[in-house]
Amino acid sequence: MMVPVRCFTCGNVIGGEWEEFKERAREGDEDPEKVLDELGVERHCCRRMLVSHEDLVDIVAPYQ
Repeated sequence: MMVPVRCFTCGNVIGGEWEEFKERAREGDEDPEKVLDELGVERHCCRRMLVSHEDLVDIVAPYQ
């Protein structure tokens, strides 16, 4: 669905970095590791939240 606002493990706010991460790492040609370093996402749990998130809003929306 939508990216979580906070990390499930540590509670840090990560929702604000999603758009830039998606544009640069997923749709662009940049390395996700370098993008996360530049965004200041240091903890492994927070990095996991952004790297493993799958945006399903467009797929699920017609069925609501």
